[in-house]
Amino acid sequence: MAALTLTDLFAVPALDRAPQSVLQQMLDGKAKPPGALGRIEELALTLGLIQQQLKPVVKRPVLLVFAGDHGLTRSGVAAFPSGVTVAMVDALLTGRASANAFARVVGAEVQVIDAGVAADLSDRAGLIHAKVAWGTQDASVEPAMTSAQAEAALLAGARVAQAAIADGADLIALGEMGIGNSASAALLMHRLAPAPLDDCVGQGAGHSPEGMARKRAVLARAAARTDVTAPFDVLTQFGGYEIAMMAGALLAAARAGVPVLVDGFIGTAAALLAVRLAPAARDYCLFAHASAEAGHRLMLDAMNARPLLELDMRLGEGTGALLAVPLVKAACALLSEVAELTDVLEAAG
Repeated sequence: MAALTLTDLFAVPALDRAPQSVLQQMLDGKAKPPGALGRIEELALTLGLIQQQLKPVVKRPVLLVFAGDHGLTRSGVAAFPSGVTVAMVDALLTGRASANAFARVVGAEVQVIDAGVAADLSDRAGLIHAKVAWGTQDASVEPAMTSAQAEAALLAGARVAQAAIADGADLIALGEMGIGNSASAALLMHRLAPAPLDDCVGQGAGHSPEGMARKRAVLARAAARTDVTAPFDVLTQFGGYEIAMMAGALLAAARAGVPVLVDGFIGTAAALLAVRLAPAARDYCLFAHASAEAGHRLMLDAMNARPLLELDMRLGEGTGALLAVPLVKAACALLSEVAELTDVLEAAG
């Protein structure tokens, strides 16, 4: 098999809407008033179109958690040191993170990927090793990564998703872990939504008022350093390796006709990047929840996205995406398991 290139990755096929009328007729013909199940019916229709199946199935959801560190933390954009990234990777690997607990409840598999953690994790059992570099550079003073590193991260994320799909994954949920990544995501949103920078900056993992003032000042300095707006260039200037890999995984899943559950603020920044790189990828995205992080609703609006849940969460790790998995499974069951109204009426005499 020829090696995947960026040209291949960005060649996401437009969603074939030929089955839409049949799917809608099936939904309207179920034993319920038409439209009575609201957005679950919309979700069922979307899943049928993505899978190109009249009875879509989700039996093996897989959460991919990409971890990476950010040079921006050296300028004080985060309330916690980068070492917390390593600690949380270890918690994920040993099944003790929030994402692991939620995954067990909803029946999802968790895979953890070292995208660019600033530590040697070569001895961690169960970790997928895809490290591009030991964290990005400080985007407030120089580009976060080189073009070659950005390309490598996008393609590495794609390969991780391809491997999961080849192993049977029929729903990809995207998660991340990385101290400082809400700062990177804010810069990506600022240029790619686009939106005023002040509207994109939020608390992240938590800040004092002084910490928030420092974060805003650092990000303003980063934004003033370059005026790039082309998606790939924005990634090189401001992105993180875990964000790039999530975007690559999303694009690979879309190319394979596999639905993608997008998590919160950072996950949506990765989806925004992916969609700006390959606009057709938008139709393969399912937006799990509205984060409490400032700017998330504005970013969702920029993608014409309606989240499935609103729980005031802002943790990351893919936790919000996991909580939407039962809704996805329920939408599939609506098309495959619910009786036809005509059958019910006939039985009633």
